[in-house]
Amino acid sequence: MTRGKVSVTNKTINGIEERVVPTAPPSYEEATAGGSPCHSGGYYSDHEMLTEWSWHDQNIRRIFIRKVYTILMTQLLITLAIVALFTFCDPVKIYIQANPGWYWASYAVFFVTYLTLSCCTGPRRRFPWNLILLAVFTASMAFMTAFVSSFYNTKSVMICLGITAMVCLSVTIFSFQTKIDITSCQGVLFVLCMTMFFCGIMLSIVLPFGYVPLLHAIYAVMGAILFTMFLAFDTQLLMENKRYTISPEEYIFATLNIYLDIIYIFSFLLQIFGTGQD
Repeated sequence: MTRGKVSVTNKTINGIEERVVPTAPPSYEEATAGGSPCHSGGYYSDHEMLTEWSWHDQNIRRIFIRKVYTILMTQLLITLAIVALFTFCDPVKIYIQANPGWYWASYAVFFVTYLTLSCCTGPRRRFPWNLILLAVFTASMAFMTAFVSSFYNTKSVMICLGITAMVCLSVTIFSFQTKIDITSCQGVLFVLCMTMFFCGIMLSIVLPFGYVPLLHAIYAVMGAILFTMFLAFDTQLLMENKRYTISPEEYIFATLNIYLDIIYIFSFLLQIFGTGQD
């Protein structure tokens, strides 16, 4: 009977027989327990490559991806509800537009929570503070998005929401199915970021002298393309067969990045296709 037992190999060294007992592979419970090597918090960096046995465990990978997209869907539903409230409810729309101070207050909350979740490893990995911070971040970002949307025509907002949903769904399916490793294209993303940065500086210099629709349209198109590429990049970070991967413990960080990509895609599409209220 050898079932459930670890095989023992005899090894002879200089005439002396030595019994070698190989180390048994960890079970799923040990792999996902808090004291396992890849979940103990001992990382050299936020994007450290996982140990081979942990990342190739399909159960861990499925749990990680399912957790990311469950939280992401909750964020998007909250954002959609707040945008719909600010778009279809005229009293709320009039009040918000007459009091822009709420926008700047939400921006301050967004900035603080974003820096905390992005730069501080402790709060980002400690339950339940990571979910609390993410909820506050989502509420502030949703408020800012809804505030901007309230200045556009209702039909154009709905059209941009539909375009954003189709773009994000297509990019997500492409990222999971393609053999192209987008995580290795960091140089292209850096060049596009620098182009966006200098275009933004030029736009801020030109605006005081008069609005230039063409320049603003070019800037919005570049922004939509850039964050669509970032969405594909951040989506492929969830996978194990690309050049760069992200730790399963960083589900908050992964969700944060994908959510921001989607919001920025919608914002830039609104600038391209949106029309002001009559």
